[in-house]
Amino acid sequence: MTDKPSVTLNGERKGGMLGKLVRFALFVGCIGVLAGCAAGAVLFVAYSRDLPEFNDVSQYHPKLTTKVLSVDGRLIGEFYSERRIMVPYERIPKRLIQAFMASEDQHFFDHHGIDPVGMLGAVVKKLTRGGKLGGGSTLTQQLAKSLLISQEGFTVGTERSLKRKVREAILATRLEQNLNKEEILWLYLNQVYLGHGAYGVEAASENYFRKDVSELTLAEMSLIAGLPQAPSKWSPFVRPTAARARQEYVLRRMQEDGYITAAEKAEALASSVEKTVHPRDDSFLDTAPYFTEHVRRYVVDTYGNKALLEDGLTIQTTLDLEREHYAENSLIDGVREVDKRQGYLGPIAQLVDKQGKPDGKKIQQTLDVIDKKVIRGKPVEEDYPVMAVVTEVDATNQWAVVKIGSKLTGKLPLAGMRWARKPNPDQNWEFHKIEDVRSVVKAGDVVLVQPYFTRDRFLRNAMGVDNTIQKLPDEAEVTASSPLCTLDQVPRIQSALIAMNPHTGYVESMIGGYSYEESEFNRAFQSCLQPGSAFKPILYSAAITREEYTPATMILDTPITLRDTDIGKSWKPQNFEGEFKGEVTCRDAVSFSMNMPALHTMEKVGIKNVVDWAHHLGIKSPVKEELGSALGSSCLTPWELASTYVIFARMGLRPEPVFIKRITDRDGNVIEEHASPNDPWQPHERRIDSLYRNLEERPRRAIDPVDTFLLHYLLTQVATRGTGANASKLHHPVAGKTGTTNDSFDTWFAGYTPTLVTTVWVGYDTHEYPMAVGEQGGKTSMPIWLGFMEPSLQGKVEADWTPPEGICFARVDNQTGKRIYTDKPHSFVSPFRCGKEPEVEQAGSGGSLEEAQKKGGI
Repeated sequence: MTDKPSVTLNGERKGGMLGKLVRFALFVGCIGVLAGCAAGAVLFVAYSRDLPEFNDVSQYHPKLTTKVLSVDGRLIGEFYSERRIMVPYERIPKRLIQAFMASEDQHFFDHHGIDPVGMLGAVVKKLTRGGKLGGGSTLTQQLAKSLLISQEGFTVGTERSLKRKVREAILATRLEQNLNKEEILWLYLNQVYLGHGAYGVEAASENYFRKDVSELTLAEMSLIAGLPQAPSKWSPFVRPTAARARQEYVLRRMQEDGYITAAEKAEALASSVEKTVHPRDDSFLDTAPYFTEHVRRYVVDTYGNKALLEDGLTIQTTLDLEREHYAENSLIDGVREVDKRQGYLGPIAQLVDKQGKPDGKKIQQTLDVIDKKVIRGKPVEEDYPVMAVVTEVDATNQWAVVKIGSKLTGKLPLAGMRWARKPNPDQNWEFHKIEDVRSVVKAGDVVLVQPYFTRDRFLRNAMGVDNTIQKLPDEAEVTASSPLCTLDQVPRIQSALIAMNPHTGYVESMIGGYSYEESEFNRAFQSCLQPGSAFKPILYSAAITREEYTPATMILDTPITLRDTDIGKSWKPQNFEGEFKGEVTCRDAVSFSMNMPALHTMEKVGIKNVVDWAHHLGIKSPVKEELGSALGSSCLTPWELASTYVIFARMGLRPEPVFIKRITDRDGNVIEEHASPNDPWQPHERRIDSLYRNLEERPRRAIDPVDTFLLHYLLTQVATRGTGANASKLHHPVAGKTGTTNDSFDTWFAGYTPTLVTTVWVGYDTHEYPMAVGEQGGKTSMPIWLGFMEPSLQGKVEADWTPPEGICFARVDNQTGKRIYTDKPHSFVSPFRCGKEPEVEQAGSGGSLEEAQKKGGI
């Protein structure tokens, strides 16, 4: 009995303690759950902060590619931080959607954004195999991750952390709640990264296959659909075998899910598309880099770099691709020819040993590099510079043997290097041609050559070929595997070209140097260069306006001494011919670019007046208030000079130069508009809009039309009988002016027809050394100008300029500047402002005005 109470009491004490412990544990557990829920809620709120909002697909504003287009709508450049091109859901092939679902998310239409089974499998894999936690992501989760990367940056958006996984899951859930499955697919297929800078299926289709996404084959679709998980690992460019294996996986999954048949799978695999992918062309570098870069700078300065790289602008420019092509070809050919006239700069390298003898090991290593880095298994192109190694000089000293890589052996004859004298600006290359191969090259020299596969092609392209023709190999010996070569070199000479339509103001072509890849410096805009005599039309237009000069005005041609304040010395300018004629007509002074008449004109007009006039015409660069500015001693940019000559071509009107005719945003809204109503590439309704705008933005008048026509007449004389007479080979109405600075540091030709104004500069970037004797505007810059203008105007009929109201014509004696009525030698018919014709030389000597008209004297 005594034990029972004890036991009972003891039991009661034990039971009571256990209950308390249980209740306490439950209490703590509840607190823990509540705390966990609270912490989860806090984390949820914290991790939900700043997530992208997607209540509707209209809120999707991804980073898009800005496209730069030519005047006719062809692509010339792209700018982006993510190269993405939006494509409507309806244009995405159904098979492509199925390929992505089969490879990435076969239960896409069954889950609500998160696949628990897939996630569990990823965790089990992590626990059993180790490594990083990954996989198990649905298409919706992949979309969420991509959106976060786009918003937060790659580093934050891809970090392997709980926070990032939670944010990704929250966003995926919200996407599923707010959007339907088709909308999610559309977002995903436009957002996903697919390698090599391509975001979205349209950009990938263009990247790999150069076609629209709607044109893809099943084989191509399956290759693209295999990329999202590891675009670099399965890149068809870098790892075609891995890309093939991934493609096979996608096609197998498509067949298993019933999207394709076994026959379709076999047909797709038979095409081997992983071997036929095409690297995307670099439209920027391949098309018009100087022009496109100028447009880029403008857009960044105006709208900011973010707008350029992310806002998906469409920039329609004024560039004429055909004319840009003509300009590039002419400039490159012209620069190469001028550069060779300056002399040979020497070999790229010399592969010799310590005793100066050819080093066979170095030569073979260099040939292997040429094979791998230069030729790269492709056929060597005719008339295109390529690196070669001189292996021997023939015993007759008439040619060198060169190897172009390990397999191609050619001959470099004396006839292909006669230009290659040592540089000497005091020598004219035509009188110092090379007579000895050994004086130019020797075995072991690494040189540039241009191969030709026929003897005839070689002769047409070699400089300085004359009595060496008979020493060339026979025609049968010259083949694609045994070419004849000319010696070549990378030019030091540079050039710039600007071409504008004077009626629209469109800049149709612009090249800022010989090679953008070698130098991005845009000489058309960034170089301040002395224009030489190309400045004289600015001077004479001031004289016509202020002093009533006419083509018959007599101007002194006598010596003047100038003081150069920069160097503190005096100098006496000379005419090009080195003689003085005492007095000449303004027509002759301009036609033959005479210096003394220009200086006397500068004195008469007034130095400050001429400087002010230059600025009035649009020259923004400082013009020195000194007499030498009459001869172009003050620097300006080729762009400024070209813009001034447009005024002369438009008979005194100043059309605003236009590079960009229209900029639209991603939705097609116009945010900037400069298109001309004369633009043939505009649709009718756009032309009407441009016409109304043009009425409000008429070109301003810079010079009176009658005064401009008088100057224009003088420039036609330059281009038909003076220093620019070669321009008449164009067989179009033409006017222009040459320009050459002291010692031929800079040479110019600025010329125009009724529809095209073009300025060309040729020279060195620095004035460390001048160009060789004989280089001047008519010889050095004119060929490039002609090489561009001839194909640009081929087949085009241009009506001659119509004199404005107020112009009358009269015959003038070129020796006296007096009016005559007889068609005697040394006379010319000139325009004058009506009522300002010169005095008659001898009253009544020529008969009546009517008789002169019958004889064609006016």
